[in-house]
Amino acid sequence: MPELPEVEVTRLSFAGRIAGARIEAVVMGKPLRWPLGCEAQTLTGQHIKTVRRRGKYLLIDLSGGLLLMHLGMSGSVSFGLHLQPVGKHDHFDMVTSLGTLRLHDPRRFGAVVYVSGEDDPVAQKLLGRLGVEPLGDEFDALVFHQALQGRKTAIKQVLLEGQVVVGVGNIYASEVLFLAGIRPATPALRISKPRAARLRQAIRQVLTQAVAKGGSTLRDFSNADGEAGHFQLDAMVYDRAGLPCKVCAAPIKGIRQGQRSTFYCAHCQKP
Repeated sequence: MPELPEVEVTRLSFAGRIAGARIEAVVMGKPLRWPLGCEAQTLTGQHIKTVRRRGKYLLIDLSGGLLLMHLGMSGSVSFGLHLQPVGKHDHFDMVTSLGTLRLHDPRRFGAVVYVSGEDDPVAQKLLGRLGVEPLGDEFDALVFHQALQGRKTAIKQVLLEGQVVVGVGNIYASEVLFLAGIRPATPALRISKPRAARLRQAIRQVLTQAVAKGGSTLRDFSNADGEAGHFQLDAMVYDRAGLPCKVCAAPIKGIRQGQRSTFYCAHCQKP
């Protein structure tokens, strides 16, 4: 699933090129997870102002509203003047004066939703419960520690929920916890203030590195220019069960948490 780094990499790969474009047509394919929320023609004639990100959502500011785009489980975005003809897994084409923005999604768990703004009830339903942005200045160590104190759940699950801090997906949660030296099954409320500060710093470091590496491509992720990510090649623990730890040489362990794979080093990471 595209996580925060992949969504941010996608945004960076086309945001500057589409800003100021006039929407000339919108072509819908098979239905996605949620309806568009308006007639496609409503978007025609509007101008694209900026492209932002909130968690795993792309926010495309229009002259008359806002498009929320989610890549789902396997989606990717392309942008260019000369895209290939529409294929069976291409479900949203927004033709603009500067190029066509296309959502490709084989599993159709992605979505494009039009709302009047971020205060629209539909937008609030999708964005309102998201946690703090991990790469922003508002991600405060003390507030982060206080939020963890009210949760008995395993720290990895808390990270994946996205209600305390948003965007730390499955790959990055394993990597973050390794860097912070914390076992994935450790109850969140047992994490001390100093460990929470280390965990906050690890979240920022890993996600920043992932963005710089173009995200992770495990199967089919690519940015809007069709380029794959390479963060997975530098993973310390993710998908390395049985292999030696790159720090201490102990075998990496693999477990299941909440139907997701988790990887950690029992020597380097403490309960």
